[in-house]
Amino acid sequence: MEKMIREPLGVPESSLKHVSVLGRGSFGYVSLKRGPDFRLYARKSSSSFNQLKNLEKELRIMLCFRNHPRIVQASSPVVHLEIEPEGCHIYMEFASKGTLFNMISKFRGKPMPKNMIKRAALMIIQGLDALHSHGYVHCDLKPANVLVFPSTTFGEPWDLKLADFGSSKEPSTDSRSLFPGTEQYMPPESFGHDGVMGPAVDIWSLGCMVIQMFGGWPEMMGDCYMWRLPKLISPVANDFLMRCLELQPSRRATAAELLSHPFVAERISVPLPEMLPCHYSFLRFPSAIIDKVMEELSRKQGGMMV
Repeated sequence: MEKMIREPLGVPESSLKHVSVLGRGSFGYVSLKRGPDFRLYARKSSSSFNQLKNLEKELRIMLCFRNHPRIVQASSPVVHLEIEPEGCHIYMEFASKGTLFNMISKFRGKPMPKNMIKRAALMIIQGLDALHSHGYVHCDLKPANVLVFPSTTFGEPWDLKLADFGSSKEPSTDSRSLFPGTEQYMPPESFGHDGVMGPAVDIWSLGCMVIQMFGGWPEMMGDCYMWRLPKLISPVANDFLMRCLELQPSRRATAAELLSHPFVAERISVPLPEMLPCHYSFLRFPSAIIDKVMEELSRKQGGMMV
């Protein structure tokens, strides 16, 4: 046992220097550490053992997808424990360019360039395809859980990797034991005592994220969120969103199918002309789909909803 856990980082953990706190959440916090060789590490820590199982699961998933270009990589193969004071933490690669949420925020509610949206969507789909094809579901996909790294492709500015697998569903795990993800990005079937957490959940979340990259935002309707878009989008982009946001999970596209969708599969060298702006509307849902959502919510709650 002692041999297995000796210097799992490759350098003594005591030699790491604290640089800054990168973020905080319900799990604890993420901090930036620097090694004696000036290598940077992201350390995800919990101040108690309450999050130990989630950190163990997150580490298992990262190790399962070791060297995958769309999954964040673990820097140490073990969960590190502290007795005084009580706590636990894991190490992973540092995303020097922040998160997709940071990237979206820089545009201050305006749409990102279309080629950026397509590139981001494609990389997220590639990560989801890897997870889903091995029986995993992310279950909390949102811009803050997508990390941005310098690109390994010549001429490209950045690459994306999926991160934060503490809420993820592993193969052969009962989804009813899982805590649902962030409400704004979760589909109707994931709520309630009998909520379903299958691969289609991640596809819905992907659709919400693409709308957000187009400048959209969520609004509460009943017990779930709907997303608004400030202007019309191209028919190809609209079809992509409709395939992600089918009300019935079984009718949503799979990650493997979306990889070949023209919205992400075709590289456009000449910018398309902007479509005329329109009044704010629920562009991703025709009125018939909104009616079905409200009817389903009303049925579950045993009454009419306005």
